[in-house]
Amino acid sequence: MKQGRRLAAAVLAACLTAAVPALAAQADTAGSAVNAAQAKSVLLMERETGTVLYEENADQPLEPASVTKIMTLLLVTEALDSGRITLGDLVTVSEYAASMGGSQVYLEAGEQMTVDDLLKAVAVASGNDAAVALAEYLAGSEEAFVEEMNQRAEQLGMENTQFLNCTGLPEEGHVTSARDIALMSRELMGHDLIRGYTTIWMDTLRDGEFQLANTNKLLRSYSGATGLKTGFTDSALYCISATAQRDGMELIAVVMGAPTAEARSDIASALLDYGFANYALVQVKPGQALPPVPVLLGQTATVQPMLEGECVLLVEKSKQNLITTQVTLAQDVEAPVETGQKLGEMAVLVDGVTQATVPIVAAQPVERLTWAGIFGDLVRQLFLAS
Repeated sequence: MKQGRRLAAAVLAACLTAAVPALAAQADTAGSAVNAAQAKSVLLMERETGTVLYEENADQPLEPASVTKIMTLLLVTEALDSGRITLGDLVTVSEYAASMGGSQVYLEAGEQMTVDDLLKAVAVASGNDAAVALAEYLAGSEEAFVEEMNQRAEQLGMENTQFLNCTGLPEEGHVTSARDIALMSRELMGHDLIRGYTTIWMDTLRDGEFQLANTNKLLRSYSGATGLKTGFTDSALYCISATAQRDGMELIAVVMGAPTAEARSDIASALLDYGFANYALVQVKPGQALPPVPVLLGQTATVQPMLEGECVLLVEKSKQNLITTQVTLAQDVEAPVETGQKLGEMAVLVDGVTQATVPIVAAQPVERLTWAGIFGDLVRQLFLAS
């Protein structure tokens, strides 16, 4: 397989995005584990910034098996967050949903189950029947739900994806790519709600009568694991989108077409290890407190500057101590001053090279003096001088 690698430093809010040099020796470390296991496609992404840290064949359309359900979970989660549905809603299972083969929680036609329990069945046990029941509840039919899946995929920039069902059961033309899986995984893990499901190792349904065990074994074996979804069919082989968080940084490792379940876990672990060993998210602040900026003709003499937003930089760990900042502020500003008005900027440098710039803005408004106010100031100054 052709080895590829995309490295970029990225910042949030007001910060700009800039590239950093690749470390070939590190890429070889990750690549050796991938090649040895012969996965068809892999990708490692840092979730906060969306930076791709490592990839091989990441845009190749492949069968995703049950990793498909990441999009199913995303649409359900978004519906919950918007108030369109609630966790307590009762869903009546159709004959079609109950007929799903493969991984299932053995729903029966006419059975009622809450959205909460169905979400748990999909996230933990990869229940195909539960996925279809949710799809029908949200969209009226699986076909209509799949249309929403593809629309959402297009919005997320998933260029190599075509969903034909909400389960990942084999169907010719039902494909996605490692990069696209990472994109929808990143979006899903941005919802705090879903983490309450993707981190469940074991649970029950039907008042404790039905046992659930998570198909993602990394939850037990990998420190910091937060999810996300596994998949397997004879044609797709073993797939996973594995997420883990350490020291404030969360990574997404996507593996498609691994030959065995063990290889799938090993590759995902190797990718995550590589990312955590070599990269860090650093919150960048000015080296010292920002001084007030004088305001001409203002009702107050100065205005306090502040960074427009949080600045988080993804950097190679070897360069963490090489981060510096350079602040440029206006010598003064004329009133009126609006909250958020630009007063300067902070440049963020790594080893002397600018990686981002952050606007510095006014923290509060300053009204302009009226003529009466100006005259009063002059009188006071004359009085003090006498």
